[in-house]
Amino acid sequence: MSQRFGMKSYMKGAALLTIAALIVKVLSAIYRVPFQNLVGDEGFYIYQQVYPVISIFVVWTSSGFAIAISKMLADNDCIVDTIERDERRRTITQVVFRYLTVLSLLFFAILFGGAEKIAHLMGDIQLAPLIRTGSLVVLVMPALAILKGSFQSRAIMEPIAYAQVLEQAVRVTVILVGTFLIMTTTKSLYGAGRIAVIGTVIGEITALLLLAYISYKRFGLLQVKQQLQRNSSLPIIKEVTWLSLSVSMSGLLLLGYQLVDSFTIYSSLIDNGLTPTIAKETKGIYDRGQPLVQLGVVIASSLSLAIVPLVAHLSKKQEGRSAVPFIQLTYKASVLFGWSAALGLMLVMPYLNEMLFKTNSLSEVLIVYVFQIVPLSIILTFTAILQGYGKLKKPALFLMFGFLLKVILNVRLIGWLGVLGAAIANDIGLLLTAILLIIYLKTLTGIQLASGAFYKKVGIASFSMTIVVLVWLQLVSSVLNHLMSSRMIAMVAGLTAVSIGAFVMLTIIAKKRVLVEKEWYLLPFGRRMAVYQLWLNSKK
Repeated sequence: MSQRFGMKSYMKGAALLTIAALIVKVLSAIYRVPFQNLVGDEGFYIYQQVYPVISIFVVWTSSGFAIAISKMLADNDCIVDTIERDERRRTITQVVFRYLTVLSLLFFAILFGGAEKIAHLMGDIQLAPLIRTGSLVVLVMPALAILKGSFQSRAIMEPIAYAQVLEQAVRVTVILVGTFLIMTTTKSLYGAGRIAVIGTVIGEITALLLLAYISYKRFGLLQVKQQLQRNSSLPIIKEVTWLSLSVSMSGLLLLGYQLVDSFTIYSSLIDNGLTPTIAKETKGIYDRGQPLVQLGVVIASSLSLAIVPLVAHLSKKQEGRSAVPFIQLTYKASVLFGWSAALGLMLVMPYLNEMLFKTNSLSEVLIVYVFQIVPLSIILTFTAILQGYGKLKKPALFLMFGFLLKVILNVRLIGWLGVLGAAIANDIGLLLTAILLIIYLKTLTGIQLASGAFYKKVGIASFSMTIVVLVWLQLVSSVLNHLMSSRMIAMVAGLTAVSIGAFVMLTIIAKKRVLVEKEWYLLPFGRRMAVYQLWLNSKK
């Protein structure tokens, strides 16, 4: 066990999951762009209204429960007695599977039977068939969660990474091909939305089949115990519920905020005098920010997956390496990459908006929207760290505070500021949660997360990048103003500004040694950055 969750395993697991998550997030962003270009802002609104309703159940069961199962099984593997350990592992697996089966059937009944009611609450009854179709996906979740949790508890990350990539690839293919066929034939926007939901269902089934095949090849058929004592089942159910809720509340936070938007933005815009078509298009433009945020938090989400079992193990050790260096590094990495991604997107947003989605409409709203990458990166990693320490209730409470604040602010601000109010509500709710988590972890551990020099160096790099990018954008726009179409100018300016900005940021970070070389070596893709940093500072 000590070897499994040591330094080497942390590096390998984080790197592998980062690669898989990066591919998945890139695919997620890529498919949304042509999808939006095919169906327009109104069609994008239709899909994004239903997406969080379906995904919120999927993520809790397949991701939240998978991480919870992996921690329970990893803790179980500390048992010395082989017979007792194997028996306990089978019991945990079977109890959780039966429990998840019951939950999945319940969720299916709610979504399928209550589709019209949910659509009515959103203000658009035509969404009911999409919700009903999407309800099918929850039926595959029990087996998927068990398989993911089992692999991760053994530090076998490859099957999980392969399944994530395959699921997203299949999903994207079905969505784009199906949408293209719909828009060239019936041109039904709600039909295109339904095809997109079907793509999610098919993708999840494909991931399940792959993991089941790999599990069978490696471990054979699972042996099923005929009877389970009730007194042994209840503690397992209680533990996996609390663990999964804690883990999934952080993973579901972005989806939860999107769900609030689904139930409040469109209906509020209608109440404020917008026509249904304009309200749908406005919500669709606002939703353009979601894939950008998903890309921005890819590093933080990957690190959070790898650090749960690591901190869980190291926090129990009396001697040897502690979890403190990993916590400090994970915090600094999440702040560094989260802030860099958010600032970069904010600087090029008008150009990026037009390049990807045809128009630069509501760019100021999207600038405010993508700032949430910063607190969200902290939330994802800190809830994972606290999960490793076995702290569940207070982090969950902090997440709930932020969520409730988001609901209240949405109701108050949308009528006054439109969708800008919803973007501001996102930032404030997430910032509150992030601050509370930082205070709690520092109180719990007594550690200093980062020095003042760290923030100063990041500030210098950020200021330098901002100046260079803004000057470059003005220069490119002026030179190309009469030579290209506005969208082509946006593409050239946006892509070159992103490249130049990233180079300036990374170079100053390396020159200032914001992270030391040994820290870079512990991060996914950090080896090359460490070499670059050594080269830049070689004269010293």
